[in-house]
Amino acid sequence: MKKVLFATTALIATASMAAADVRISGYGRFGLDYNDRNASSGTNGIGAPANGISETTLTSRLRLQFDMSTETDGGVTLGARARVNYDSRDNVPTGGNGFNGARFYATVGGFTLGVGNIIGALEGMSGLYLETRTAGIGIDGAGFHSVVTNVNNTFFDWDAYSSGGAGVNGVEVLYSSGPFSGHISYSKRNDSTVNPGVGNGAAGAPARTAVNLAYTFGDWTASLGHQSSDIVGEDKTAIAVFGDLGAFGVRVAYADNDGIDKFGLYGNMDIGAASNIVLFVTSEDAADAGAIAQGRDNRDVTAGNDTGGEGESYGIHYSYDLGGGASFEAGAVRSSNDQTQVQAGVYFSF
Repeated sequence: MKKVLFATTALIATASMAAADVRISGYGRFGLDYNDRNASSGTNGIGAPANGISETTLTSRLRLQFDMSTETDGGVTLGARARVNYDSRDNVPTGGNGFNGARFYATVGGFTLGVGNIIGALEGMSGLYLETRTAGIGIDGAGFHSVVTNVNNTFFDWDAYSSGGAGVNGVEVLYSSGPFSGHISYSKRNDSTVNPGVGNGAAGAPARTAVNLAYTFGDWTASLGHQSSDIVGEDKTAIAVFGDLGAFGVRVAYADNDGIDKFGLYGNMDIGAASNIVLFVTSEDAADAGAIAQGRDNRDVTAGNDTGGEGESYGIHYSYDLGGGASFEAGAVRSSNDQTQVQAGVYFSF
């Protein structure tokens, strides 16, 4: 990663003997996305009415990331991170209108305190995402059906760093020491029931609390994540174990998503010096009686159901290192709601 460093007379004057810098980094990606849920006219791949989007479209992103930090005379590192994204997907360009919400942090020893647009403890759990540049399949993740905490068409219902929005304005503490790491986070929304126009609002001012723990022993890591939420269906407990078997990497994961179980099995292997293949299969169980009572029914009740998630998803991803921080990325996924996506493109970082 190339770093661009800036220093000003004022910065030097106020920083005393401490070190301060601003680093600019980022990445670009562009390619083709085939999605059988899209159709320009008539019906799509499962017989549902067309949505007016071509089956094959361009997908792209340019991200600029700004990391700012300084170190006090007492050895505490203070910093912040902000991003700008320029995105295009399904022939709809978005982003580039300004910075996202900032994440601020203070680090000393093995402790980090973060506030604002936090990472989130469940999001930061080791072994949750695929071992690819996009953390999913293809050039943009292809829906992230590989993640065991994504179920019932209610994906990403946990606190996470927002690259295009303000984030949850929460607080978190991270700790690491040797083979052990831990992370706890908390967020609470303003109450839109009291004031419908309030910013960062939601009915009843819901709160989320999450934690993750991880321990590494040799070539293997075991991790545990949990989220407790005031929002129906968002309580989650996830576990993962992953490591290396010679030239192969393997991972198993499981999550109880407030009454919907999902299991995942993952593998990856290098092919020669420049290529890598990642494979996954997940199995999402039908919602239990409690989840169905909450209105979270993931069963495929009709042939054209586009929301039911019960069943198996599987995918394959191929990566070829082009050198200079660039790579060719391609992948295909068949999700449990009978959706097929195929993607290929180029990814480069700077």
